[in-house]
Amino acid sequence: MDTALKPFEQRVINAAADFATKVIAPNAATWELQRSLPPERIRPAAQAGLTGLLLAEDQGGRGLSKTAMARVMEELSMADMAYAFILVVHNNFMNAIAQAGSQAQRERYLPDMLSGACLGAFLLTEPQSGSDAANVTTTARRDGGGWVLNGAKAWITSAANADLLSVYAQTDAAKGWRGIAAFIVPADHPGVVRETPYSTMGAHVMGTGGFRFEDCRLSDEAVLFPPGSGFKGALAGIDLARANVAAMCCGMMANSLDVALAHAAERRAFGQRVVDFQGLQWQLADVATDLHAARLMAFAATRAIDAGQTAAIAAAHAKKFATRAALKGIADCMQVMGADGYKHDFPLARHLACAKMGHYIDGTTEIQNVVISRDLLRPYS
Repeated sequence: MDTALKPFEQRVINAAADFATKVIAPNAATWELQRSLPPERIRPAAQAGLTGLLLAEDQGGRGLSKTAMARVMEELSMADMAYAFILVVHNNFMNAIAQAGSQAQRERYLPDMLSGACLGAFLLTEPQSGSDAANVTTTARRDGGGWVLNGAKAWITSAANADLLSVYAQTDAAKGWRGIAAFIVPADHPGVVRETPYSTMGAHVMGTGGFRFEDCRLSDEAVLFPPGSGFKGALAGIDLARANVAAMCCGMMANSLDVALAHAAERRAFGQRVVDFQGLQWQLADVATDLHAARLMAFAATRAIDAGQTAAIAAAHAKKFATRAALKGIADCMQVMGADGYKHDFPLARHLACAKMGHYIDGTTEIQNVVISRDLLRPYS
């Protein structure tokens, strides 16, 4: 898959692999135990060139293809998918500002986001809506020359640490999704209330939580996507997001397979190496097959996106298959390791929690089935 990438893209991927090995992997267990990002947050990742991945070089970015970005996230997820997903959200927010923002917004926000001094978050999901992304009840009411936000957002990546928010709000409920607009809001802006982060099964590094908006007053300069464009803007990157989740699941599966193989090759039972038992060999062979298939699906989706082709079905297949394969495959690798696989001395328990998280983010597995079944039934409508 890497043969289609340009040499400079491969260098960024290599830098990501190096960053994952030297920075994320030695610290991920501690971050998870402490349930927080380190004080420097994503600054080290920015210094490694892992922000602005999709931005053009003249905007200070790396100018990667969508396929190369997914490969970066696969490498990072071999160490920790939760940290990688923070960077997915941050990079996608930067790309939205670069593509749709005003010149003033680009000049104001992108430099600090590139340096890692400012961490971005995407606020679409609400407590009552879940995967029903169009069901936005947070309101943006016109007031003089600006807007007033009221409402609540839930399941927000980086909610505990974000500095800058892209907030999707309904300007006219009678228009449905066509009334949704998006606003750029500093997290310390008056009227913004940061909720206590959730206590979840894992992936605490993501700082997942919620925000409330209580008469939060904004000027017109805060508008990123005007009414009528907000929902389209939110969904513009959904296929890429789903393909990235699939790629990140591949990274976790690959690392779990490597760890399980190394452990089974060293451990002995009943007079022979554990890895020499055929039953375990076949169990790991199945994981390898699923990993291969998931990679092909993930990068088929990103290549379609890079080519400007419709990728909704390919991305849905990739996310659905990869999240299912990762949850089963990582659990099987843990089983091969015996009770050691359950310890936090190894990354598999952390990967397993993130694999389950993958079933919810960017559209649940059931939503992928909705997308796929609609396509299947279109000729019979």
